[in-house]
Amino acid sequence: MISPEEWQIVALSLRVGMVSMLVTLPLAFALAWLLARVVFPGKILVDAVIHLPLVVPPVVTGWVLLLLFAPSGPVGAWLEAWFGVSVLFRWTGAAIASGVMALPLMVRAMRLSIEAVDRRLEGAARTLGAGRWRCFRTITLPLSVPGILAGAVLGFARGLGEFGATITFVSNVPGETQTLPLAIYSALQQPGGDAMVWRLSAISVLLSLAALVASELLARRAGRGLHVI
Repeated sequence: MISPEEWQIVALSLRVGMVSMLVTLPLAFALAWLLARVVFPGKILVDAVIHLPLVVPPVVTGWVLLLLFAPSGPVGAWLEAWFGVSVLFRWTGAAIASGVMALPLMVRAMRLSIEAVDRRLEGAARTLGAGRWRCFRTITLPLSVPGILAGAVLGFARGLGEFGATITFVSNVPGETQTLPLAIYSALQQPGGDAMVWRLSAISVLLSLAALVASELLARRAGRGLHVI
């Protein structure tokens, strides 16, 4: 039987995953469009930096976030001076860590979707008098929507499973930053915590599986739609 404490952990994990995905979504799409449509010096380096969280140890990413958002860090000092807030040891910090770790996956999925749009359609619209913004709004964006949604769902799933960067950045605070992976880790350290580990692990697997299936269905839908066009 799932306890109220465990439901609180699940609710916190869903909130962190959803907020991180929603906040990261505009940035991920902008970077995906930039990489898919713009040629500029250093593009390979920018692409590599975006995907860096996928290959470096998550603890390193968490440490960098800690340096940036600490009270003496550049971002942390600015937040404290202008808004009087801190994300350390807060669920908002967990959302930031999850968003950073999910960003490369979201950018990758969205970039592939944008690149799959036939540029001849955009060119035809431009010759018929459509401006750059109208062409983007009526052709590129609608055709990319399934891929964008797939990337968003994938980012949400990645946020649910984030551990290393989160525990390094905002620690493991029950009720505040203790998401599912961190709660499972804590239960493993406690005598008699096996039952809790099984329950939380089952919930994690089910949530992640549902998100991955949804992402795959959206990606296939995008492929069928572009094939028809």
